[in-house]
Amino acid sequence: MSISKSSSLLSTSINSISGTVSNLNNELLEYVNPEKPTHDHSSVYYKRFFISKFNLGDKAIEAKFSMPMKIAEGDQITVSGYLKDSAFQVLAYNNQTQQVTSNENWIVLVLGALFFFIVAIGLFNSELVAEGALIPKLFLFGFTLVAIYMGYRALLIREAIKLISN
Repeated sequence: MSISKSSSLLSTSINSISGTVSNLNNELLEYVNPEKPTHDHSSVYYKRFFISKFNLGDKAIEAKFSMPMKIAEGDQITVSGYLKDSAFQVLAYNNQTQQVTSNENWIVLVLGALFFFIVAIGLFNSELVAEGALIPKLFLFGFTLVAIYMGYRALLIREAIKLISN
C-alpha cells in the first residue's frame, strides 16, 4: 500500500491510496419508500446503495456507490477519498487489474445544487420573505444549505477524480 497524492479542499483532505484488495465484503443497502403501495414490489420504490468494504494493506476502505464497484479479491486498485471515523471513504477509484475507472456523477450534483440555489433566489425575492414570514425564511435557509452541500460534494468528487487521473 502506498499513499500517492494528497489534496485539501476547504477542510476536507482528499487522499489517494494504491494497493491490493483484500478481505472484500460487498453489501447492498436498500431503503423502501414509506409511501409505496404494499402490493407493489417494483424496484422503482427502492433506493439502493452498494457498499464495498475491503482493505488496502493495513487501511480499512469503505465505498458507497449507486452502482456496484467492479473489484475482486487481489485486484490492484487506486482509491481517492477522505478519512471518516476509522475508515477511508472512497469518492473515485481506478482498478488497474480490470482496467475500470469509476466515480459518482458530479455533474448531477452540480445541476441539483444549481436547482436548489435558483429556488432559494426565487424565495429570497418573494413577498413573503420581504414581509418577514418565518416559514419562507426557513425554506430559504434550507434550500441554500442543500445547494451548498451538493456543490461542495461535487467539488470533492472532482478533486478525487483529478488525483486518480494523474
